[in-house]
Amino acid sequence: MQIRIISPLEKVFDDTVELSAPEYSSTATAGGEVCSFQIAVREDGDERGYLRIACESALNIRLRTTDSVPVHLPADNPDEYYLRTVPGLYPDLLGELEECDTFRVLTNQWRVLWVTIPVPEGCRPGCYPVRFRFSRMIDGEWTPCGETEFKVEVKPVALPEQELIRYEWFHSDALSAFYRVGMWSEEHWEIVERFARNAVRHGINALYTPLWTPPLDTEVNGERPTCQLLDIAFDPEKNTYRFDFGKLERFLDMGLRLGFKKFGMSHLFTQWGAKFTPKIICTLPDGREEKRFGWHMKADDPSYAEFLKALLPQLIGFLRKKGIADRCFFSVSDEPSEEHMESYSRAVGLVRPLLEGIPTIEALSRIEFYEAGLVPHPVPCCNHMEPFSGRVKNLWTYYCCSQQQLVPNRFMAMPSARIRIMGVLAYVYDLAGFLHWGFNFYYTQYSRKLTDPFACTDAGGAFPAGDPFLVYPGPNGEPLDSIRNEVFHDGLQDLRALKLLERKIGREAVLAFLKQGRSESFTMTDYPRAPEYLLELRPRIYAELAKA
Repeated sequence: MQIRIISPLEKVFDDTVELSAPEYSSTATAGGEVCSFQIAVREDGDERGYLRIACESALNIRLRTTDSVPVHLPADNPDEYYLRTVPGLYPDLLGELEECDTFRVLTNQWRVLWVTIPVPEGCRPGCYPVRFRFSRMIDGEWTPCGETEFKVEVKPVALPEQELIRYEWFHSDALSAFYRVGMWSEEHWEIVERFARNAVRHGINALYTPLWTPPLDTEVNGERPTCQLLDIAFDPEKNTYRFDFGKLERFLDMGLRLGFKKFGMSHLFTQWGAKFTPKIICTLPDGREEKRFGWHMKADDPSYAEFLKALLPQLIGFLRKKGIADRCFFSVSDEPSEEHMESYSRAVGLVRPLLEGIPTIEALSRIEFYEAGLVPHPVPCCNHMEPFSGRVKNLWTYYCCSQQQLVPNRFMAMPSARIRIMGVLAYVYDLAGFLHWGFNFYYTQYSRKLTDPFACTDAGGAFPAGDPFLVYPGPNGEPLDSIRNEVFHDGLQDLRALKLLERKIGREAVLAFLKQGRSESFTMTDYPRAPEYLLELRPRIYAELAKA
């Protein structure tokens, strides 16, 4: 049996014969950091069946299987920095071991385990060996068949709190649909909280808050499942509204308890131009529910303006009373383009006076909207950063299915280093936030139907595999992680370590430190591609801190 410890930036495909990944025997870490690596095991010959793994360490160790999932669309506009561009099985899903310590191996095929070590804050500095012993069943008994060891060097430093706002759209409706539980039933609340807790654990600190069904990736005249936190009573005769914020308060209290720092309110108008109103359900005096707004009503209909003028002052008063108004933001309409200037301007003119200074944050690639004062907090995609960089204070960025040429992204077909590098680039560009549209989007494009994320990783062939979601819907309402979720979080830890170094030596010195050994510029399209750069980065930072 072959046993190899490899870095978290390697991806081992099921058809790999010769494992070329270098040995990865140790790492340096700080208190409060989560470190990861992989153990690759291969049974040569006729042996196959189950192996048991035992772990010895003074640190807490979590073991998961690194499993492959089907990829039908790896990329539709790839560059040279992809691992593969053909359909097949790609490693991504982190599954649970059977009975906590047992996993199956197949003959002449590498089997990979993902090891996660959350180093406690205040952990005593020093070297912590982690020993793994394997055994297989022979004649009814577990018999030793191999062992290996990894060393964790805990440094006398602690990572600072994450400053970057990470905002991954959280699709509460997809959880109700996939698990077949009633929207905002007690079962749904429990599942939402489990997924939200996973998000916080991975550095997602802004929570998408569905005041009403998110008007996102929805086919014109189509619908997503009604997912509305506001209970709204409408009296047609009096043309008046009453608002109950009970469910909204429960949602916000959950977010605060879990550790979210910001709350993004659902978009005020439909996506791509603000031409229509979002789906909003109201209860009539006789108890019937009415779809008061939606695709059937244009954004400039006077009745929607009346609704927002009734709602927003009360909503903002509620948020101020809870003491979290300064932690909230709104969005008008995702990614408006040039032909939407008129409709978007009209929407901004309506809502800006009603928001009482609460900011709007918008995914935006056309700087004309910023220059016109329509989007004070633009979030340009990473391949359109340059016109905004240096001009916009507290700049954010995002990427999605369209960012496939050279820039970082999180597709399954990309090397893990291309995912993790965003943390370093966030430091270089001095970013205040990062946005992505799909923490857990389990629909096909335009939300036409529900998918099985274990079989469909590309929203029905619409987006490169890995774009729609970061976590899988596991058994009993528990999220299962992906390699990409773990690796992006590693990038956030790189960012925190760089911020720590900045406190000691200053920003300009840190920028020079990052470029050591590089003649090229450091941009969204020109950055270190080799995993070694990232694997050596934090040890280099900790060594530099020791000298400072």
